[in-house]
Amino acid sequence: MNQTPNSNRLHIALYGKRNSGKSSLINALTGQETAIVSDIPGTTTDPVSKAMEIHGIGACLFIDTPGFDDEGELGEMRITQTLKTTERTDIALLLCGGDSLEEETDLKEELHWFDMLKKREIPTILIINKTDIRKNTANLASSIKEATGDTPILVSAQQRTGMELIRQAILERLPQDFEQPSITGKLVEEGDLVLLVMPQDIQAPKGRLILPQVQTIRELLDKHCSIMSCTTDRLPQTLQALSRPPHLIITDSQVFRTVYEQKPAESRLTSFSILFAGYKGDIDYYVESAAAIDSLTPSSRVLIAEACAHAPLTEDIGRVKLPRLLRKRIGEELTIDIVAGRDFPDDLSPYSLIIHCGACMFNRKYVLSRIGKARLQHIPMTNYGVALAYLNGILKEVEY
Repeated sequence: MNQTPNSNRLHIALYGKRNSGKSSLINALTGQETAIVSDIPGTTTDPVSKAMEIHGIGACLFIDTPGFDDEGELGEMRITQTLKTTERTDIALLLCGGDSLEEETDLKEELHWFDMLKKREIPTILIINKTDIRKNTANLASSIKEATGDTPILVSAQQRTGMELIRQAILERLPQDFEQPSITGKLVEEGDLVLLVMPQDIQAPKGRLILPQVQTIRELLDKHCSIMSCTTDRLPQTLQALSRPPHLIITDSQVFRTVYEQKPAESRLTSFSILFAGYKGDIDYYVESAAAIDSLTPSSRVLIAEACAHAPLTEDIGRVKLPRLLRKRIGEELTIDIVAGRDFPDDLSPYSLIIHCGACMFNRKYVLSRIGKARLQHIPMTNYGVALAYLNGILKEVEY
């Protein structure tokens, strides 16, 4: 893996009115013609992402959004999409003043967004763009300072001035929890032998490993562990070939029971999905919520959420295997809804339980925002690996 996945990048979103220079600012910050720039308001019609490496900050994902003053039926839909980006935003750049370069500027919309971002605990950097042609810069900066208590950064995306000030401001406002926890946490130490059981089925195309496997292997190498890999059918032979039992076995959750029954008593057991439950989300809430499976009835409704928006595959874990196991336990009448990608209901009240995938394609902020939404509505939420371990009756034997 020679590139940082977008899910592990710092997500920086730009917000502002139409034609405030958001796209131009992204181009200036990235040093590339990343976003289409036009004098016509509303050129950016959908959130656009650009992955970049910035000195001192590292791997970033810039998100260019439509103007929050868009109009009409389509405009309302674009604003809705802009609002949804806040769920995955680590740091916000809020451009103030719009395209009003000479007269006094109404900051009502910018201040509304500033308050909204603050309530969502998103570090926000206030920016005044187009200072090379703006004649009301001093008054605008004073009004912003008076209304928010923050001094805006003065920049010109056209002349590419002030970019270093933005970079420094981003460094100062990096969320304290941005550094994601270790995938394997304290489960392994230097020198430990780790066995990875990795079925290569239809969900892992020939010649490739899936992202959680790749990232886990990378971390284990960094921790100076010894790594052995095998497929499920080769597990007995692999264990016999080892000079000592592995300290930890990491398996695909779909074969939890099979691996559990064959593993040495002294070997600890977990799964890629459970590791990512802690890496991306709230593992304690997931484990606590798994008990809600026992409270389900045939009239209950369950939501299964996948991060990947892919075409359904034969024996797909989220669309086929989990529903089959749940209905076998609860009853065929159990209602199961499935959403994929960034589709996720705002109203979760119809559901008795949410089961989320490992979310390797989402950044931690976005996963935590979904968990927060579930908590707020008092809906239990677990993940694939935790649910499968619970359904197999071995959750108490699994490490996380």
